[in-house]
Amino acid sequence: MTHFDGPNDNLTREEALARLSFYIEAGVADVFTEAVNNRYQQDASSYQKSDARSAPSVTEGIGESTRSHIAVSRTSPAPVFREAAPMALDDGAAIAKARALAADARTLDALRDALVSFEGCALSATAKNLVFEDGNRTARIMIVGEAPLDDDDLEGKPFSGEAGLLLDRMLAAIGLDRSSVYLTNLLPWRPPGKRPPLPGEEAICLPFITRQIELCHPDILVCFGGAAAKQLFNVHTPLPRLRGEWKNYIYDTGAQIPALTMFSPDYLLRHPAHKRLAWRDLQSLQARIAALQPRN
Repeated sequence: MTHFDGPNDNLTREEALARLSFYIEAGVADVFTEAVNNRYQQDASSYQKSDARSAPSVTEGIGESTRSHIAVSRTSPAPVFREAAPMALDDGAAIAKARALAADARTLDALRDALVSFEGCALSATAKNLVFEDGNRTARIMIVGEAPLDDDDLEGKPFSGEAGLLLDRMLAAIGLDRSSVYLTNLLPWRPPGKRPPLPGEEAICLPFITRQIELCHPDILVCFGGAAAKQLFNVHTPLPRLRGEWKNYIYDTGAQIPALTMFSPDYLLRHPAHKRLAWRDLQSLQARIAALQPRN
């Protein structure tokens, strides 16, 4: 039996294939050499040239079937790295900077520009795209998710891919579509490796989403997922107890709007049995929309 030896490994060929598959799914894009190489200080062209010149081939010394198995990783777009900030901010300084930038933004476009220039959240360096918004900026219903998924990161648009298709069906079930809602996320950048957002990342991004809500000023707010609801309502209640419950979202000025927490489309794809609860929540949302008074 052929073995693949690493620093602390003695893997069979099948075990090595399984590990490579895991790395590919996790988004690993580099083979590391003994030389230290800071990718964040290189542009995309030098990144590719350096890899071609110095990095060993991941397929060297393995069979054709193994090469075919990992070839899928080469179909993905080359990663794009933003130039690193001269000095990283700690969470406290990053939150203060986020608050200042958000407060200065007088329009949604200005808020988006502030996020593009913001260097206080490490997620901006690992994500492919800023995922800022979709839908109708003047809609009376605003939906806030937790964080972009892989498809959102690739498209630069929230609620893309399979989760987005499910959202479209959910909206259609109560007579809505993307032209009648405004879509965004608590975090505008995708966390790597499909992990949930970290508390520090949520706190750093919170000033931007609260300002986004202020600028849109919807009549109804919908939170998809526990992370968005907990941050916007400043509560620690588990999602199963939050969903289906109407609360008031309170602006800094003291003004309030009704807000509903629901399971996110991504969660429903992983837990289809909970779609019956989602349907109840959609009916509750439909009734609240029907009771809205006309805008002046």
